[in-house]
Amino acid sequence: MVRCPGLGDNNFSPVSPNIVTLQATVYVPPHPLIQHWLGVVRDRHTPGALFRPALGELGRWLTYEAVRRDWLPLTATTVETPLAAATATFIDPMVPVVLVPILRAGLTLLEGSQNLLPLARVYHFGVVRDEATLEPTIYLNKLPAQLDPDTRVLVLDPMLATGGTLMAALEALVSRGAQPAYIRVVAVIAAPPALQKITRHYPQVQIYTAGIDETLNEVGFIVPGLGDAGDRSFGTM
Repeated sequence: MVRCPGLGDNNFSPVSPNIVTLQATVYVPPHPLIQHWLGVVRDRHTPGALFRPALGELGRWLTYEAVRRDWLPLTATTVETPLAAATATFIDPMVPVVLVPILRAGLTLLEGSQNLLPLARVYHFGVVRDEATLEPTIYLNKLPAQLDPDTRVLVLDPMLATGGTLMAALEALVSRGAQPAYIRVVAVIAAPPALQKITRHYPQVQIYTAGIDETLNEVGFIVPGLGDAGDRSFGTM
């Protein structure tokens, strides 16, 4: 079993022994709603009309898990209740928060994340993977030329298979000033090749995923996975 640090001594990801050695933090939250919605999106009989909102729910709950561990800086102040003064703690509005959905499937996670972080800026990042070589090509990059080094970045990428797409996004973010320690990734399913690649190059980046599957097939799809998240979401199968 691969341990997922930070979730307690009895929380582990459901994968076979020795399939991946991680150098960074990969969380598989044991939340019952995450498990439920993961089952919904895995089912081949789930229609697109339910598949999309199910991914949105996974975006919501995985974002909740991703931001609750020392990521969002807080500031303390005093407010007036209807009866008296009271101390209050708020998210520091001076620290930028950014959401980066990886097109196109990452759009399905965006609504759930935005519901929790409504003031976050959204920068779209489009990547297409060559079906023969499995190499990624960037076709859209809406990232700003420079990011404040204190910016908190949440990358939304449903499927971490070979890791090429996420690597391209991380390289673009870091080259613009993003600090790996402030980058967190939300993914629905991850596979060992991607996790090994990402954690080797960016060990400070934390990854939050609903499940870790064992392998990829000959065309780079995660097995058992959930199929093509983009095609199933947008009816283009």
